[in-house]
Amino acid sequence: MAASFVRSCSRASRAITTVRFMSNVPENTVYGGPKSQNPNQRVTLTQLRQKHRKGEPITMVTAYDYPSAVHIDTAGIDVCLVGDSAAMVVHGYDTTLPISLEEMLVHCRAVARGAKRPLLVGDLPFGTYESSTNQAVDTAVRVLKEGGMDAIKLEGGSPSRITAAKSIVEAGIAVMGHVGLTPQAISVLGGFRPQGKNIASAVKVVETAMALQEAGCFSVVLECVPPPVAAAATSALNIPTIGIGAGPFCSGQVLVYHDLLGMMQHPHHAKVTPKFCKQYAQVGEVINKALLEYKEEVSKHLFPGPSHSPYKISSSDLDGFLTELQKLGLDKAASAAAASAEKMEPSDSSSSQ
Repeated sequence: MAASFVRSCSRASRAITTVRFMSNVPENTVYGGPKSQNPNQRVTLTQLRQKHRKGEPITMVTAYDYPSAVHIDTAGIDVCLVGDSAAMVVHGYDTTLPISLEEMLVHCRAVARGAKRPLLVGDLPFGTYESSTNQAVDTAVRVLKEGGMDAIKLEGGSPSRITAAKSIVEAGIAVMGHVGLTPQAISVLGGFRPQGKNIASAVKVVETAMALQEAGCFSVVLECVPPPVAAAATSALNIPTIGIGAGPFCSGQVLVYHDLLGMMQHPHHAKVTPKFCKQYAQVGEVINKALLEYKEEVSKHLFPGPSHSPYKISSSDLDGFLTELQKLGLDKAASAAAASAEKMEPSDSSSSQ
């Protein structure tokens, strides 16, 4: 029995060794690696409903990649939307229309790897759910199965969109609606124009939101509508409203990660930065400053110095390396290696500190 135990321990040791040296396991000396997932911490629809019933505002941020998702996760944001606005913010288009489902899935997967706590919602991009309810359901299924999302969002309140939302909910997928300014409909709206500014348009916003609730949506985004219209819609609904440019009377708020951080300094982004967005930082200025400093230090041979050149070769191995280079007839390379080693040695003043 003792021999069997020893053999078992030996096999376990070999297995651990195998895992340790697999190429896809990050080395702590180089990369820290991502945190392990904890599904118990994921925000659920039940938790959002509880916040709504208590009158606690819901926070939502739109993000498109792993780094921003990690920040959103760390901040404890309730909902992370992977929006088709990636077409404009990340890909540089003037509208949201060009982005494809395949591109959206790449963004969804990246965000899903970084955001472990928020409820994850993925936009259905233009052209992937309008043709039929079957197409809508198929696309929604892919966003969950391949994109790692918890729910989907679709725009508009036409009868076909309401039917699509209902079909997706009946397929077992949570749906967030979106009314008011719906960027995918700029061809009909005549551009990025606020909605609900006259009686008919205001009533339509409220009625559309109610129709989406009836179809089974768990929440509705209200974009670019006057605050009284948003307040009316919020009061008329039993589900939470998420405002963006819709005033303070919604059940929650959403802004785009890049917008609220003030990341975009380029004129292209300046012209599409919405009027309603509050910039909580000027990260773009910090980025520009850092890039200029990096460029200057590289240009002046100041970076990298010894403190940012951490990988060493011992003196004996260096001597052997120089000898081998000389044997190969690479005297110039040997001289360069020797000179660089001298430059990397700490000065007397720095070593005495």
